[in-house]
Amino acid sequence: MILNHLWGLYINPKEEWHSIDKRHESYFYSFSHIAIISLIPVLMGYYSAAHLGWSIGVGDIIKLTHNSAMLMSIGMYFGLMTGVMALAVLIHELAKAFDATPTYTQALELAAYTATPLFMVGFAAFYPVLWFVMLIGLVGLGYSVYLLYAGTPILMHIPEGKGFIYASSVVTCGLVLLAILMATSVILWSMGMGPVYVG
Repeated sequence: MILNHLWGLYINPKEEWHSIDKRHESYFYSFSHIAIISLIPVLMGYYSAAHLGWSIGVGDIIKLTHNSAMLMSIGMYFGLMTGVMALAVLIHELAKAFDATPTYTQALELAAYTATPLFMVGFAAFYPVLWFVMLIGLVGLGYSVYLLYAGTPILMHIPEGKGFIYASSVVTCGLVLLAILMATSVILWSMGMGPVYVG
């Protein structure tokens, strides 16, 4: 069943990583997991931007038009999917430097399950206040990084010492990918594809 590792990753992550390693699912399974989990921040982002409105601090609530929120959400979905797939490629390519020989599916499993807590942060948009979402986002990011450090030696079949350095390299690559996604967003906004606010 898709998402069947979700609960285990929160309750007993190391044991769940071993379970994932024992029965590697297909590429389609891992892809389906990330395709479904990516919907959480996308749908919540749309709902909070178009219906609830965001509170940035002092001042009025900020809302987007329905069309603008929809376009931003579609862009966000493809951005999240592309980011995870690209991270999986980097995990796969970096493995050569650490004497690991994972398949691309194993690399995708590591990327998909590691990104899960970060995408679950999307539920925080039910209370669209910037400081609250940022706080929950930091917790989600911290747990995603923990899952990466815990899962890398298990899925890649390398010693923990090497796994730590490997995971650190992946975190660095992830930050570079994030910077690229943000730069792409800024470029698209400057070309007239930015948000349209409710007047």
